Amino acid sequence: MADNSQDLSVAQICKRYFDEQGLPERKLESWHFCDNEVDANACLALVLMGEKKATSPSLWWYEANDEALPQAGDLNVVTNYKGEAQCIIKTTKVSVTPFNQISEAYAQIEGEGDKSLAYWQRVHWAYYHRELAGTAFVPKPDMPIVCEEFEVVFALEKL
Repeated sequence: MADNSQDLSVAQICKRYFDEQGLPERKLESWHFCDNEVDANACLALVLMGEKKATSPSLWWYEANDEALPQAGDLNVVTNYKGEAQCIIKTTKVSVTPFNQISEAYAQIEGEGDKSLAYWQRVHWAYYHRELAGTAFVPKPDMPIVCEEFEVVFALEKL
């Protein structure tokens, strides 16, 4: 659970963004990448540098957590691992693709490691095992992956 200062940072970035856009203020969903501090903050840095433009949870994670799938046009606040707001992203495209059909081009826009498909498969395979632990789902080569592409529409600081 986020503490008040983290909630405040999300409220403040939303206010700044919507004020700049001349739109009514609203609270956006906030989250961080990954399941550990090192990777979460590294992925955030890649987003802020313009290298990471996609993220890929499994469809089964959404089902196990009764979460709605992202939609093109969604706005979300991305935080660091501590929950402090850093930027707002806008979802530009969402597709569901089997793990074993992810393309080299998609791995490249996800922007992690050496941007190769081999790297993407290795780190994500390990991640999906952690992501799905404690659910009724077990990773398998044709499991459905939610491929969410996005762009940064507001950042506190570009790297």
